[in-house]
Amino acid sequence: MKERLRSLLKTLMLTPGLSGHEDRVRRRIEKELADLPLVLRTDRLGNLIATLEGDEGAPSVMLFAHTDQLGFMVRKIEDNGLVRIERLGGIPEKALPAQAVLFCVGEGRDVQGVIANKSHHATPPEEKYKVTPYQEVFIDVGAEDAAGVKALGIEIGTPVVYDPRVIELNENRLIGTSVDDRAGCAVIVEVARALAAEGPRPTVHFVFAVLEEFNLQGAMVAARAINPDIAIQLDLALNADTPDMTQRGEVALGNGPAMSLYSFHGRGTLNGTIPHPALPKLFSDTASAEGINLQRTAHTGALTDSSYVQLVNEGVACIDMCFPCRYTHTSLEMCDLRDLEALTKLLIAAIRRVDADFSLNRDDYT
Repeated sequence: MKERLRSLLKTLMLTPGLSGHEDRVRRRIEKELADLPLVLRTDRLGNLIATLEGDEGAPSVMLFAHTDQLGFMVRKIEDNGLVRIERLGGIPEKALPAQAVLFCVGEGRDVQGVIANKSHHATPPEEKYKVTPYQEVFIDVGAEDAAGVKALGIEIGTPVVYDPRVIELNENRLIGTSVDDRAGCAVIVEVARALAAEGPRPTVHFVFAVLEEFNLQGAMVAARAINPDIAIQLDLALNADTPDMTQRGEVALGNGPAMSLYSFHGRGTLNGTIPHPALPKLFSDTASAEGINLQRTAHTGALTDSSYVQLVNEGVACIDMCFPCRYTHTSLEMCDLRDLEALTKLLIAAIRRVDADFSLNRDDYT
């Protein structure tokens, strides 16, 4: 299982898919699912929904992760051939200078470039510790003028992402682009493989969602169509095992999957997820039974699309299940394959426990 996760995750990390432009990623995942007894469909936004029929008397489950990644859009092409960009998603500006990027013109036609960084020899002392706002950033694609840029297929509105790459640091850890949330997508594919085999299961809708980094609402469209009873979202958990992050909690890379008990974001969003009480119990009990170490996280400043899915129709019982991740939203995010493998096993076992007797009555848990 770990080697399949490694292989698929590397493939997905190397496949560009800016928010709103996820189709290459979706098509790659469709190929992975083609041999399974699933009903596949893609909605108009680009959400891939793969349904596995199960016990009709049990609560239905939506297991989902987002396929998109953050990045940029071309805003302006200067006469001298340099390209200005608009930010899409939570881009950390201090991590941008000298980064390689990819202009997603089309498969086989993508163009590499570099975010310019002022020459050290020409940087005065007062600028050495200044963070350049993204509006002042420009990208060099090697063209001599605007016509040369446009001849490459680059125009206003062309998607731009960190240049896709994967580095294997040891036998368990990967670092590279869009671990958020291609790792979640890889886990869902493995869960689908296992649940499609013999054994008890509820009806499960595996959703590979769009637009999470843009407005967090792509998955909500899929949930409206599916109308699930339970929704389990897979995304990262902020690590707390590096010196700069110790105040964020207790999540450590390589120490197992994590369960989010609280998320909130108030900067212009005012949303978050507090899980339905049945689901923390489900995952805690399953982890104990399976011998899986389950970490816990509660945080502000970040949220996932479960915060909108939970509001669909008469309400959906939601929880965020997570894999620890370092250096989030930079060009080199880190995850541990042992965490992904354990998360996969936990999800398989927990979902199999959702049967006709599984209660979503809050009073049974509080």
